[in-house]
Amino acid sequence: MSDTASVPHGLPTERDAGPFDPPREITRLREARPVSPLLFPDGHAGWLVTGYDEARALLADTRFSSRQDIGILHALDATPDMPAQTEPSPQIPGLFVAMDPPDHTRLRRKLIGAFTVRRMKQLEEHIAEVVERQLDEMANLTPPVDLVRAFALPVPSLVICELLGVPYTDRETFQTNSAKFLLRDQPLEEKMGAYGAMMGYLAELVTAKRAAPGEDILSDLARDEDLSIEELTGISFLLLLAGHETTANMLALGTFALLENPEQLAELRADPDLMPDAVEELMRYLSVADIFYRYATEDLELGGETIPAGSTVVVSLLAANHDPRRFDNPDALDIHRKARGHVSFGHGVHQCLGQQLARVEMRAGFAGLLRRFPTLRLAVPAGEVPLRTDMNIYGVHELPVTWA
Repeated sequence: MSDTASVPHGLPTERDAGPFDPPREITRLREARPVSPLLFPDGHAGWLVTGYDEARALLADTRFSSRQDIGILHALDATPDMPAQTEPSPQIPGLFVAMDPPDHTRLRRKLIGAFTVRRMKQLEEHIAEVVERQLDEMANLTPPVDLVRAFALPVPSLVICELLGVPYTDRETFQTNSAKFLLRDQPLEEKMGAYGAMMGYLAELVTAKRAAPGEDILSDLARDEDLSIEELTGISFLLLLAGHETTANMLALGTFALLENPEQLAELRADPDLMPDAVEELMRYLSVADIFYRYATEDLELGGETIPAGSTVVVSLLAANHDPRRFDNPDALDIHRKARGHVSFGHGVHQCLGQQLARVEMRAGFAGLLRRFPTLRLAVPAGEVPLRTDMNIYGVHELPVTWA
């Protein structure tokens, strides 16, 4: 494939095409070369995958490894405070997103029963009650309010804490530490301090649950003697982090997107039956968990390109979900679109385990918010909404809203 685009130095992150579209340089690269060379800050000549078909092929091929202990996985956010790696990272027990089969399979299988479609359907009524209680609290506030703090962050935090058996009273600690951990330019010492604090807290929690299990997911896992405390801690870290950060950012950024598309918002408010498709479309359109890394374990072909063994390959799910070869007029929000097939939850063996829970939370969250606050609007100009371009999960730091 001919190279009609220059090789970028680092990954463009500035949202210069608007808060919801991929950066213009990413779009240009996808149009010119869906699998393109990428020069990392440490000088590594790696690859960037932006095309939809190419992203799915990569995510389905475990020869593009998720492990970080078999070679150097070069980082895009290397800075003087976050130096480039010079040797592989050790494998962390329980952190199955950084494993390949069969290790990944063994641990993921322990969790499948906790997140089945049937079990999530059974939780729908309870999650709707959580949403309504939080909306009651928000309605008692004097606008303008920050939707992130008043609604988008509490709802999934309450739900995941209850499911896992994590005391909600500890939310400030784990929310603060997870935010520090996800901050791209955070000095390494502070990032690792936040990570260590979360792991220490969770190690104590799962140790207590092994001694006296309750009726929650972590207790169910703690009853399994095949899992070590270290593995339980790693699993807990993943579930807690992903269980509140991704959905919280989808609720806030999704509300922002709907407020910026008033015709779509009016249609959705008039016909709540559109909500399931609208949620899928919002996930495609926003793709808050965007950037993922893979390590090429051998020379591999992808999208007409040869990826040398040892290469770090970066995939942008946002770019893939905005690929016009797969979705017509992809940079437009269309709640009538049948967006299933999007890769916002990933693809292949690492496809998001909690995707059904996230869907239930978003359907209930958006439906309740639109019903209870029919005059909801931004309290500041759209250009003043602070975007999370500095975070590994995209969204907004705040969403000031008001209502009549």
